[in-house]
Amino acid sequence: MVERPRVVIAAPQGRSGKTTVTAAVIAALRQRGLVVQPFKKGPDFIDPSWLTVVAGRRCRNLDRFLMDEATLSASFVRATADADIGIVEGAMGLFDGVDVEGSGSTAEIARVLEAPVILVVNATRMTRSAAAVVLGCQMLDPRLRLAGVIFNNVARQRHRDLLTASVWRYCRLPVLGAVPKRRDYEVPDRHLGLVPAVEDRSLHRAIDAWTADAVNHLDIDAILDIARAAPPLPAPPPPAWETVTGEKPVIGVVRDRAFSFYYPENLEALEQAGARLAYLSALDGTLPDVDGLYIGGGFPEVFAAELEANASLRHAIREGVAAGLPVYAECGGLMYLGQKLAWKGKTYAMTGALPFEVDLDERPRGHGYMIVEVTGDNPFFTAGSTFRGHEFHHSQVHNLNTREAALVLRVHKGYGIDGEHDGIVYRNAYAAYSHIHALSVPEWAPNFVRRAVAYKHQKRNKEDC
Repeated sequence: MVERPRVVIAAPQGRSGKTTVTAAVIAALRQRGLVVQPFKKGPDFIDPSWLTVVAGRRCRNLDRFLMDEATLSASFVRATADADIGIVEGAMGLFDGVDVEGSGSTAEIARVLEAPVILVVNATRMTRSAAAVVLGCQMLDPRLRLAGVIFNNVARQRHRDLLTASVWRYCRLPVLGAVPKRRDYEVPDRHLGLVPAVEDRSLHRAIDAWTADAVNHLDIDAILDIARAAPPLPAPPPPAWETVTGEKPVIGVVRDRAFSFYYPENLEALEQAGARLAYLSALDGTLPDVDGLYIGGGFPEVFAAELEANASLRHAIREGVAAGLPVYAECGGLMYLGQKLAWKGKTYAMTGALPFEVDLDERPRGHGYMIVEVTGDNPFFTAGSTFRGHEFHHSQVHNLNTREAALVLRVHKGYGIDGEHDGIVYRNAYAAYSHIHALSVPEWAPNFVRRAVAYKHQKRNKEDC
């Protein structure tokens, strides 16, 4: 068993201020010289980008739909091995999951981690009724340790006093802070949530406001005491990632403002499997000598003009795919591999590597968890297997040439490309709307590395000839 100070920051409902409160707590703890490991419940990429910036270390995701209990707990313990405290931001409401039992909810993750919960309550136009909200959360699942409350959007001192007295009288819980109504630290939204932290560094000024709020309005000492009272957790086994023997292939990773959606574990799994990663930008970079290419999700539509302008990289990727370069692309990466991208009345040339076009509007198509069956040959997944993932996209594939490219995933839950299929394969390139997590699909990274090794040998044989 190992000691891991930890706390889950949750809320009765979404849009209560969890992310700003979580960021404020992390900022205050770092100001005290503590090493904080942040986590986000669920498959989100955007909130973790902000928690990563605030904490100074990569935020990781905890998801019970994608991970079993043992995997989730082990991931948490491994990630906090060199940290002083782990802070988990919840998602949606505390008890909101995929069914009426709350499966996959923040509450379930708190139970798996035996972590105390701090509840963030939006106090707008509410005083004594706040106690009813908190009391309901206490009573719905007595197995949870609800350890304190933080109020957000508090109007003035009298408002805070009424909230504090009511929660203590009816719930016997301490109020650990009251954040006032303010607008000078709001981060703008986009269709999938907040704007990612990597896109606009001018937005990072919000971090100063979050830090000031924590110092002035939160009881950081009490939060630390709650986290340090969490019980020990089982020591974890190492991740079950296979190592591919032989020479290390180079896998390029497109990571920039347009493509920033990567789970840390996915990159670590590729390295553990034997790859050496080489990072590049699709906005102004060139393609190095690589044996494979990984293009994650993001918002390519926002940077479509810049992506189009980098014609040399688009050409190099198109030529690489034609030569058999193994390419794995998710969502935004899928959009980039197509012929064209249409958005807001304009059309932009993409790599042209795969035979389809994409358009994008404000209507959500795929939004949530996925279960897919592998029905065809492809470089990364075993035919006949089933895996879980998630999707969040407003774009749609058009004019797919199925004589040249195959659809290799059947969608049992979710939408994918057309409500029934996902996973476009052309030569050794694979593009899908489904995002995967390496801890949930352990064969992905070794299979990717094996393909990269084979392509490396293919290049060497051509050079020898």
